[in-house]
Amino acid sequence: MTDTVLMTKQGSIAVLTLNRPEKLNALNYAANDRLMELLDVIEDDDTLRAVVLTGTGERAFSAGGDIHEFAESVKAGPDAAMKAFVRRGQRMTRRLESYTKPIIAAVNGIAFGGGCEITEAVHLAVASDKATFSKPEINIGIPPTFGGTQRLPRLAGRKRALELLLTGDVFGPKRAYELGLVNKVVPHDDLMPAAFDLAERILRHSPLAAARIITAVTRGLNATIAEGLEIESEQFGRMAATQDIHEGLSAWIDRRTPSYSGT
Repeated sequence: MTDTVLMTKQGSIAVLTLNRPEKLNALNYAANDRLMELLDVIEDDDTLRAVVLTGTGERAFSAGGDIHEFAESVKAGPDAAMKAFVRRGQRMTRRLESYTKPIIAAVNGIAFGGGCEITEAVHLAVASDKATFSKPEINIGIPPTFGGTQRLPRLAGRKRALELLLTGDVFGPKRAYELGLVNKVVPHDDLMPAAFDLAERILRHSPLAAARIITAVTRGLNATIAEGLEIESEQFGRMAATQDIHEGLSAWIDRRTPSYSGT
Protein backbone atom coordinates (compact mmCIF):
# COMPACT_ATOMS: atom_id res chain seq x y z
CA MET A 1 0.00 0.00 0.00
CA THR A 2 1.29 3.48 -0.87
CA ASP A 3 2.56 5.37 2.16
CA THR A 4 0.10 8.10 3.05
CA VAL A 5 2.89 10.52 4.07
CA LEU A 6 6.34 10.49 2.48
CA MET A 7 9.54 11.68 4.13
CA THR A 8 12.74 12.79 2.41
CA LYS A 9 15.72 14.81 3.57
CA GLN A 10 17.43 17.82 2.03
CA GLY A 11 20.43 18.57 4.19
CA SER A 12 19.11 19.58 7.61
CA ILE A 13 15.54 19.91 6.31
CA ALA A 14 12.98 17.11 6.49
CA VAL A 15 10.35 17.19 3.74
CA LEU A 16 6.99 15.62 4.61
CA THR A 17 4.60 15.11 1.72
CA LEU A 18 0.93 14.21 2.15
CA ASN A 19 0.53 11.43 -0.38
CA ARG A 20 -3.04 10.59 -1.33
CA PRO A 21 -3.28 12.44 -4.66
CA GLU A 22 -6.27 10.37 -5.82
CA LYS A 23 -8.15 11.80 -2.80
CA LEU A 24 -6.66 15.28 -3.06
CA ASN A 25 -4.38 14.35 -0.13
CA ALA A 26 -7.36 14.10 2.21
CA LEU A 27 -6.38 13.23 5.76
CA ASN A 28 -7.67 9.78 6.55
CA TYR A 29 -6.84 8.27 9.92
CA ALA A 30 -3.79 6.46 8.52
CA ALA A 31 -2.34 9.70 7.10
CA ASN A 32 -2.96 11.56 10.34
CA ASP A 33 -1.25 8.84 12.37
CA ARG A 34 1.65 8.51 9.93
CA LEU A 35 2.27 12.24 10.06
CA MET A 36 2.45 12.06 13.84
CA GLU A 37 4.89 9.12 13.66
CA LEU A 38 7.20 10.96 11.28
CA LEU A 39 7.17 14.07 13.45
CA ASP A 40 8.42 11.86 16.30
CA VAL A 41 11.20 10.52 14.07
CA ILE A 42 12.29 14.02 13.06
CA GLU A 43 12.17 15.29 16.62
CA ASP A 44 14.61 12.58 17.71
CA ASP A 45 17.04 13.27 14.83
CA ASP A 46 19.42 16.09 15.78
CA THR A 47 20.64 16.36 12.19
CA LEU A 48 17.18 17.54 11.10
CA ARG A 49 16.44 21.09 12.18
CA ALA A 50 13.41 22.19 10.15
CA VAL A 51 10.42 20.67 8.37
CA VAL A 52 8.77 21.54 5.06
CA LEU A 53 5.26 20.08 4.74
CA THR A 54 3.56 19.88 1.34
CA GLY A 55 1.23 17.74 -0.78
CA THR A 56 1.73 15.35 -3.68
CA GLY A 57 0.62 16.46 -7.13
CA GLU A 58 -0.39 19.71 -8.75
CA ARG A 59 -3.95 19.98 -7.42
CA ALA A 60 -3.93 19.77 -3.65
CA PHE A 61 -2.05 20.44 -0.46
CA SER A 62 -4.89 18.71 1.40
CA ALA A 63 -8.63 18.74 0.84
CA GLY A 64 -9.12 18.17 4.57
CA GLY A 65 -10.45 15.23 6.54
CA ASP A 66 -11.55 12.09 4.72
CA ILE A 67 -15.32 12.56 4.81
CA HIS A 68 -16.18 8.96 3.86
CA GLU A 69 -14.15 7.67 6.81
CA PHE A 70 -15.57 10.36 9.10
CA ALA A 71 -19.13 9.43 8.05
CA GLU A 72 -18.53 5.84 9.16
CA SER A 73 -17.34 7.09 12.56
CA VAL A 74 -20.46 9.25 12.87
CA LYS A 75 -22.62 6.20 12.21
CA ALA A 76 -20.90 4.53 15.18
CA GLY A 77 -22.09 7.35 17.45
CA PRO A 78 -20.91 10.70 18.84
CA ASP A 79 -18.32 9.21 21.20
CA ALA A 80 -16.73 7.16 18.42
CA ALA A 81 -16.64 10.15 16.07
CA MET A 82 -15.18 12.37 18.77
CA LYS A 83 -12.40 9.90 19.55
CA ALA A 84 -11.55 8.78 16.03
CA PHE A 85 -11.89 12.07 14.16
CA VAL A 86 -11.97 15.16 16.35
CA ARG A 87 -9.44 14.27 19.02
CA ARG A 88 -7.10 12.66 16.49
CA GLY A 89 -7.14 15.77 14.30
CA GLN A 90 -6.75 18.15 17.22
CA ARG A 91 -3.77 16.20 18.55
CA MET A 92 -2.15 16.48 15.13
CA THR A 93 -2.62 20.24 14.71
CA ARG A 94 -1.60 20.87 18.31
CA ARG A 95 1.56 18.83 17.68
CA LEU A 96 2.35 20.94 14.62
CA GLU A 97 1.70 24.16 16.51
CA SER A 98 3.87 23.29 19.51
CA TYR A 99 6.64 21.48 17.62
CA THR A 100 10.03 22.88 18.64
CA LYS A 101 11.59 22.60 15.18
CA PRO A 102 10.25 25.16 12.67
CA ILE A 103 7.57 23.75 10.36
CA ILE A 104 6.90 25.51 7.06
CA ALA A 105 3.83 24.60 4.99
CA ALA A 106 4.41 24.77 1.24
CA VAL A 107 0.79 25.07 0.12
CA ASN A 108 0.80 23.79 -3.45
CA GLY A 109 -2.94 23.70 -4.18
CA ILE A 110 -6.26 23.12 -2.43
CA ALA A 111 -6.09 23.68 1.33
CA PHE A 112 -9.64 23.07 2.49
CA GLY A 113 -10.92 22.09 5.93
CA GLY A 114 -8.19 20.15 7.71
CA GLY A 115 -5.68 21.28 5.09
CA CYS A 116 -6.45 24.88 5.98
CA GLU A 117 -6.25 24.00 9.68
CA ILE A 118 -2.78 22.54 9.17
CA THR A 119 -1.77 25.81 7.50
CA GLU A 120 -3.16 27.73 10.48
CA ALA A 121 -1.30 25.54 12.97
CA VAL A 122 2.20 25.42 11.49
CA HIS A 123 4.72 28.13 12.31
CA LEU A 124 5.18 29.52 8.80
CA ALA A 125 3.58 29.04 5.38
CA VAL A 126 4.39 29.81 1.76
CA ALA A 127 1.59 29.54 -0.80
CA SER A 128 1.65 28.90 -4.52
CA ASP A 129 -0.22 31.42 -6.62
CA LYS A 130 -2.40 28.44 -7.59
CA ALA A 131 -3.38 27.63 -3.99
CA THR A 132 -6.97 27.95 -2.80
CA PHE A 133 -8.34 27.89 0.72
CA SER A 134 -11.70 27.26 2.35
CA LYS A 135 -13.40 26.53 5.66
CA PRO A 136 -16.10 24.31 4.12
CA GLU A 137 -17.19 22.30 7.14
CA ILE A 138 -20.46 24.21 7.42
CA ASN A 139 -21.41 22.72 4.04
CA ILE A 140 -21.78 19.29 5.70
CA GLY A 141 -23.41 20.64 8.84
CA ILE A 142 -20.47 20.70 11.26
CA PRO A 143 -18.05 23.25 12.70
CA PRO A 144 -14.33 22.85 12.00
CA THR A 145 -12.89 20.19 14.27
CA PHE A 146 -9.09 20.40 14.00
CA GLY A 147 -8.83 23.81 15.69
CA GLY A 148 -10.16 26.06 12.93
CA THR A 149 -12.68 27.88 15.15
CA GLN A 150 -9.84 28.83 17.50
CA ARG A 151 -6.76 29.51 15.38
CA LEU A 152 -8.28 31.37 12.45
CA PRO A 153 -9.84 34.10 14.64
CA ARG A 154 -6.47 34.53 16.35
CA LEU A 155 -4.80 34.95 12.96
CA ALA A 156 -7.41 36.94 11.06
CA GLY A 157 -9.61 38.57 13.69
CA ARG A 158 -13.07 37.53 14.84
CA LYS A 159 -15.26 39.06 12.12
CA ARG A 160 -13.09 38.09 9.17
CA ALA A 161 -12.75 34.55 10.52
CA LEU A 162 -16.49 34.23 11.13
CA GLU A 163 -17.26 35.30 7.57
CA LEU A 164 -15.14 32.43 6.25
CA LEU A 165 -16.38 29.93 8.83
CA LEU A 166 -20.06 30.76 8.33
CA THR A 167 -20.07 30.95 4.52
CA GLY A 168 -17.63 28.21 3.53
CA ASP A 169 -16.44 30.52 0.74
CA VAL A 170 -13.32 29.64 -1.24
CA PHE A 171 -10.57 32.28 -1.17
CA GLY A 172 -7.27 32.67 -2.94
CA PRO A 173 -3.66 33.05 -1.83
CA LYS A 174 -3.74 36.84 -1.85
CA ARG A 175 -6.62 36.80 0.63
CA ALA A 176 -4.80 34.16 2.70
CA TYR A 177 -1.80 36.49 2.85
CA GLU A 178 -3.95 39.45 3.87
CA LEU A 179 -5.50 37.36 6.66
CA GLY A 180 -2.11 36.34 8.02
CA LEU A 181 -2.64 32.69 7.08
CA VAL A 182 0.50 32.56 4.93
CA ASN A 183 3.75 34.52 5.00
CA LYS A 184 4.32 34.76 1.27
CA VAL A 185 2.74 33.98 -2.11
CA VAL A 186 5.04 32.90 -4.93
CA PRO A 187 4.68 31.58 -8.50
CA HIS A 188 3.82 27.89 -8.42
CA ASP A 189 7.17 26.73 -9.80
CA ASP A 190 9.00 28.73 -7.12
CA LEU A 191 7.08 27.23 -4.19
CA MET A 192 9.53 24.63 -2.91
CA PRO A 193 12.63 26.80 -3.49
CA ALA A 194 10.91 29.59 -1.53
CA ALA A 195 10.07 27.21 1.34
CA PHE A 196 13.65 25.89 1.41
CA ASP A 197 15.04 29.43 1.30
CA LEU A 198 12.93 30.40 4.31
CA ALA A 199 14.10 27.30 6.17
CA GLU A 200 17.76 28.01 5.36
CA ARG A 201 17.42 31.56 6.68
CA ILE A 202 16.26 30.07 9.99
CA LEU A 203 18.96 27.38 10.03
CA ARG A 204 21.72 30.03 10.19
CA HIS A 205 20.74 30.54 13.82
CA SER A 206 20.85 28.46 16.99
CA PRO A 207 18.32 25.61 16.92
CA LEU A 208 17.91 26.04 20.66
CA ALA A 209 17.05 29.72 20.28
CA ALA A 210 14.55 28.86 17.54
CA ALA A 211 12.88 26.32 19.83
CA ARG A 212 12.69 28.80 22.70
CA ILE A 213 11.14 31.46 20.44
CA ILE A 214 8.52 29.04 19.10
CA THR A 215 7.64 27.93 22.63
CA ALA A 216 7.39 31.49 23.95
CA VAL A 217 5.15 32.62 21.10
CA THR A 218 2.91 29.53 21.14
CA ARG A 219 2.36 29.58 24.90
CA GLY A 220 2.20 33.37 25.12
CA LEU A 221 -0.61 33.76 22.60
CA ASN A 222 -3.04 32.30 25.11
CA ALA A 223 -1.69 34.24 28.09
CA THR A 224 -1.99 37.74 29.47
CA ILE A 225 0.91 40.06 28.70
CA ALA A 226 2.19 39.62 32.26
CA GLU A 227 2.05 35.85 31.95
CA GLY A 228 3.63 36.07 28.51
CA LEU A 229 6.56 38.06 29.87
CA GLU A 230 7.10 35.36 32.48
CA ILE A 231 7.10 32.75 29.71
CA GLU A 232 9.61 34.84 27.77
CA SER A 233 11.87 35.16 30.82
CA GLU A 234 11.65 31.42 31.41
CA GLN A 235 12.69 30.67 27.84
CA PHE A 236 15.64 33.08 28.11
CA GLY A 237 16.69 31.37 31.32
CA ARG A 238 16.80 28.05 29.51
CA MET A 239 19.02 29.57 26.80
CA ALA A 240 21.35 31.22 29.31
CA ALA A 241 22.64 27.80 30.40
CA THR A 242 23.62 26.71 26.86
CA GLN A 243 26.84 26.81 24.85
CA ASP A 244 24.98 28.42 21.96
CA ILE A 245 24.44 31.68 23.84
CA HIS A 246 28.17 31.95 24.53
CA GLU A 247 28.97 31.14 20.91
CA GLY A 248 26.52 33.79 19.69
CA LEU A 249 27.93 36.46 21.98
CA SER A 250 31.55 35.57 21.20
CA ALA A 251 30.89 35.58 17.46
CA TRP A 252 29.23 38.99 17.68
CA ILE A 253 32.12 40.46 19.70
CA ASP A 254 34.71 38.88 17.37
CA ARG A 255 32.73 39.93 14.27
CA ARG A 256 32.63 36.41 12.84
CA THR A 257 29.92 34.03 11.74
CA PRO A 258 28.73 31.91 14.67
CA SER A 259 28.96 28.13 14.57
CA TYR A 260 26.19 26.75 16.74
CA SER A 261 26.35 23.26 18.20
CA GLY A 262 22.78 23.07 19.48
CA THR A 263 24.02 22.51 23.02
